[in-house]
Amino acid sequence: MKRIWLTRNLVLLTIISLAQDAASELLYPLLPYIITAGVIGAAPIALGLIEGCAEAAAGFTKLWAGNKSDSVGRKRFVVAGYTLAGIGKALVVFASVWGAVFAGRITDRIGKGLRSTPRDALIHDSVDKEHLGKAFGFHRTGDNIGAVIGPLIALGGLALFNDDVRAVAKWALIPAILSGFLTLFIKETVKDKRKNRESTPKVKLPAELKKPIAILVLIQLTNIPDALLLLRLYDLGFSIQAVVITYALYSCVTVLFAYPAGLLADRFSPQHVYATGLIAFACAYATLGFTSNHTVAVMAMLVYGIFPALTDGVGKAWVAKLSDDEHRGRAQGVYQASMNFAVLGAGIWGGAFWMSGATEPVLVIAAIGALVGSTYFWIRIALERLSDRS
Repeated sequence: MKRIWLTRNLVLLTIISLAQDAASELLYPLLPYIITAGVIGAAPIALGLIEGCAEAAAGFTKLWAGNKSDSVGRKRFVVAGYTLAGIGKALVVFASVWGAVFAGRITDRIGKGLRSTPRDALIHDSVDKEHLGKAFGFHRTGDNIGAVIGPLIALGGLALFNDDVRAVAKWALIPAILSGFLTLFIKETVKDKRKNRESTPKVKLPAELKKPIAILVLIQLTNIPDALLLLRLYDLGFSIQAVVITYALYSCVTVLFAYPAGLLADRFSPQHVYATGLIAFACAYATLGFTSNHTVAVMAMLVYGIFPALTDGVGKAWVAKLSDDEHRGRAQGVYQASMNFAVLGAGIWGGAFWMSGATEPVLVIAAIGALVGSTYFWIRIALERLSDRS
């Protein structure tokens, strides 16, 4: 008898992610302003460095937590991860120097690293393989509903507090605390295997899993942090309110496409869906690199919203479909950690170019990288079809 794909753990983890993302995305569109403008006044490379290092910290932690959760259980990492994320956000909202923001973002992302791969392995544990795209799409939809709620709360707060960014940022602590509390009700899916650790051989990741991970990481090296994308809107003359509204609209698009993307990944293949998402990325970044028109820039951000919908959950489902039971957590850890390390590289080169005044070329280079990646996948799909026919 097949299990119902909409399991208790999946629903609970989706609600937790919704609350945490509301906190994160309330704060995130304000972060470029906090760091580079009215609050701290650091250089743009500081923003790129902070975001890149934060993602790298998450990467190291994901690699360790995903591997460890296969033997000692998932829940403890999820609880600790969401708790640390709340502490990190508190450090950011009360910071007065960019070093404190750096410490806060590192703490926040370590929390993300601790929870992400065990959480995704929990989803994998709870859902049959043929429904993984749907399950990750459902989770991603809830995650992005939070990403819509957060900026809308920020917008209301800016109006209420007369654009006091610091006061509004403190509101992020409320949903962050709520998400941490809800993790206590998660049901564990893995028994502690530490007593049998010596008798359990370490399973190597299969080659058919390593290859797609390596390709996705190469593409990710051109994906500069989204914080720099928001900084582009500020550079074009957008007000704080306009940036927050645009970010909320971008998240709305992601909400609309995330679940259908998961369904399509189950029906066809994750490769098809991911390649389409890269096309959306390329179109949006190229447009933002060439335009100075506010309306066109907003439209580009809406197109960009398709990209995470068609890649984030789909990428995880792709890895999950290629993973065996013995290494679910480790497979997610290797994949997600590698992607985070790539973001570090992209954040450093993107921030350095940005500081030199080469804003537009950064976006165009990123667009070209995504287009090359998409082209590779479509050629691979075509070759696979020809091979099946012969």
